[in-house]
Amino acid sequence: MDAIDLSIFSNRIDAICEEMGVVLRRSAFSPNIMDRLDFSCAIFDANGHLCAQAAHIPVHLGSMAFAMSSIVSQQEWQHGDMLILNDPYLGGTHLPDITLIAPLFIKEKLCAFVVNRAHHADIGAETPGSMPVTKELSEEGMIIHPTYLLRGNLIDEDLLQGMTDKTKHPRQSRGDFIAQISANRIGLERLMRLIENMTIPAFEKALIKLNDYAQRLSLSMLKGLPCGTYNAEDYMDDDGLGHHQILIKVRVDIHEDYIDVDFDGSAEQVAGNVNCPLSVTAAAVYYVFRCLMPDYTPACHGSFRLIEVKAPQGSILNANYPAAVAAGNVETSTRLVDVLLLALSKAIPDQIPAASHGSMNNLAMGSAVVGESWDYYETIGGGMGASAKGNGLHALQTHMTNTLNTPLEVLEARYPLRLRRYAIRAHSGGDGQHRGGNGIIREFEFMQPTEVTLLTERRFNTPWGLSGGEAAASGINLLNDTILPPKVSLHVKKGDCLTIETPGGGGWGKGK
Repeated sequence: MDAIDLSIFSNRIDAICEEMGVVLRRSAFSPNIMDRLDFSCAIFDANGHLCAQAAHIPVHLGSMAFAMSSIVSQQEWQHGDMLILNDPYLGGTHLPDITLIAPLFIKEKLCAFVVNRAHHADIGAETPGSMPVTKELSEEGMIIHPTYLLRGNLIDEDLLQGMTDKTKHPRQSRGDFIAQISANRIGLERLMRLIENMTIPAFEKALIKLNDYAQRLSLSMLKGLPCGTYNAEDYMDDDGLGHHQILIKVRVDIHEDYIDVDFDGSAEQVAGNVNCPLSVTAAAVYYVFRCLMPDYTPACHGSFRLIEVKAPQGSILNANYPAAVAAGNVETSTRLVDVLLLALSKAIPDQIPAASHGSMNNLAMGSAVVGESWDYYETIGGGMGASAKGNGLHALQTHMTNTLNTPLEVLEARYPLRLRRYAIRAHSGGDGQHRGGNGIIREFEFMQPTEVTLLTERRFNTPWGLSGGEAAASGINLLNDTILPPKVSLHVKKGDCLTIETPGGGGWGKGK
């Protein structure tokens, strides 16, 4: 297989992942999947090693890349199976992210797996939006251990009914599950056609060459980094249950032929849900180094072979069951990116941007009133950090999420909400030779009593600047005129207004 054939092969399997995503989006019932695009699709080989992924959600696919091999090795797979799971301690991230894994058999030989992961806004938690402020995993919704949703192409209707019955809108929930099944089925069909045209041995050889090529590109990135040890630390604002200034500490050892990333010294796991499993920690690490590789580097197992990730057992970054993790997947993963970039800025200062807004600014809300029940969840963007190349961008998602906003027309048509204001937050980016991007202002008016949960960060600790650039403005959460904590659950009345002002990005270089 020459370079041209390898490029064609890589693009063909990437295209299968993209088509899976299109089917999932077009088939889903919930705005969270079809409007916000909070889902990911990928292909893995028979050993559970990543082959390809669409450019969807980094935290989803990095965590799957880390955990899949252990998941697939523990099952007795058959043609027509689909495994479902969301348990963060058995390959998931947090409970709303539900994963479906389907094996591909050709002539009774296991050749590959297709996988998708989608965020369900209602996963059976007591609070609407299923992103509560919690102490234990069981409080965050239903826990799905690796279980066969399909066995031999037959759906386990009892299992599906049992899951959807725990949600407020079983029909919508069922529609999203069926959409995930449909996405995997189109992936299986397209991948089978590809392999049959190539032959199984040719497909397996192509994967070896693809991973070796990705590893060579990864090594070329590594050769551009000065060998040495680079340390950094940053802090989470709080866990919502009384713990503040939660330390995240990293040591990055860059060697000639591998990278060792060690989070020893980071805080022990806390009572609140900013803890995360090691798979989420690995996802953040993979993302950062993937950003340093050439754009054309295949998103496969070979890209990450040279990277080793360590975090102390029982720490906030490698929590023990049953620690709560709902915010770990969204907020702690984002802070991990910040601290890794800060460490690498000491090695390659002109290639690393200042800190971006540093929070997914999670908003979950809804009502459990009989006949009026609804669930809504979204993440809100902010400012991007500036860099040596120029100013940071305004009002967008950065790093570990890649979702869209919910269009205000959809928001107001489907929920008892009115969007009073949606604007760029002027002057929230850090000053410098290059200014950081500005954050967002999003103001909601409630048309009926509503339960609201906020899981946000960078409300106390500002996004830092680099090379003399100034820090950005921190975020602010307001109910009417009262400042809210970064993480809080509350009941609001009809006519109340919730305003979320997200952080900007840090500045780069000394200003004039």
